[in-house]
Amino acid sequence: MQVKTLDPLSQQALEEIGLEWHTDTDNSPYISQDLVVVSQKEADAYYEACNELYEMFVETGQVIIDEGRFFELDIPNSIVPLIKQSWENEVHWHIYGRFDLAGGLDGKPIKLLEFNADTPTMLYESAVVQWALLKYNGYDADLQFNNIHESLTENFKRLVTLDEDTSAFENMYEGWKILFSSIKGSSEEERTTKFLEDAARSAGFETNFAYIDEVQFDKDRGVFFGGVNYEYLFKLVPWENIAIDEPELAVIMQTMMENQNTIFLNPAYTLLFQSKRFLKVLWDRYPNHPLLLQTSYEPLSNKKQVKKVAFGREGANVAILGANGQVLKQSEGVYGNHKPIYQEYYELNKDGEFYYQPNVFFAYEACGLGFRKGGLILDNFSKFASHIIR
Repeated sequence: MQVKTLDPLSQQALEEIGLEWHTDTDNSPYISQDLVVVSQKEADAYYEACNELYEMFVETGQVIIDEGRFFELDIPNSIVPLIKQSWENEVHWHIYGRFDLAGGLDGKPIKLLEFNADTPTMLYESAVVQWALLKYNGYDADLQFNNIHESLTENFKRLVTLDEDTSAFENMYEGWKILFSSIKGSSEEERTTKFLEDAARSAGFETNFAYIDEVQFDKDRGVFFGGVNYEYLFKLVPWENIAIDEPELAVIMQTMMENQNTIFLNPAYTLLFQSKRFLKVLWDRYPNHPLLLQTSYEPLSNKKQVKKVAFGREGANVAILGANGQVLKQSEGVYGNHKPIYQEYYELNKDGEFYYQPNVFFAYEACGLGFRKGGLILDNFSKFASHIIR
């Protein structure tokens, strides 16, 4: 793979464009100076692969629903009714997700590692920061696979049209309102949420932002903030956290959905896709598919593999195992109580000592590429690397 070096934006410049989480806890810069060179053919392949993968996820999700295999995916019981309700009614629209991939460069086949379908971050740096870096370094900023904001804006319109064609949106729009919320204390999550809010406002919605603990949930009347009722609530809070940490809230949200007074974004069914154990069902349905890696609930025989947990995040609770089961590399974390999954090992794109994982955002269609750069296990110290199409 070809990697160029960029002149970095200063911390002040990054903060001016809204990226406050520019320095990791070890005082190293989060935004890499690397610029990964991608051909148009490789960019097109990422686009096509993720569109195909999403269709496969939807078809496999129907299998999970029909066969009631929620326990198998480590889905908390309290969230199952919301998953079923949101799946059955098309008004619960999936706004965005992020596919984490391997391969795709230098002729190496693309493989799916997992799908962050519920609350993916890395959105702002993919949509805005890498564009600004290209411009700052004198490149044509349009030479990227990056139409994230435009795709999000169109997908927000589909909340109303429920159709690929959004041209009818203006006639159907009736001043509907979306409240956007995240937790306090995370500038990354707040900026991600406000970036999504900006896309919704560009689409024509009335919007506002509130921290999640400021949102009022009324099972009979809907969601309120500042005395205003909102038809939609976007919450950058994982569904599994709501189910495990706030089961009473999950019950209230279920009643709100039954009373049809609130639509939650992303919908509850994205928790199916979020579960890494979904990958085993996907493999069973599409065995030996060229975009998939063999995945099992039990250790794979005589294969180098990666052990993950159903709802682990940021590379926590991951182990790379040799063909005879020995631990080659592992990370600790707080997700060890979740059920495990074993996925065939597939080496990431590599340049020197560093690995590069392509990440593709999806908003009705694949819409943007970025890279994470790090070691053998990409954790919360991995860096964000930009790309350019040559």
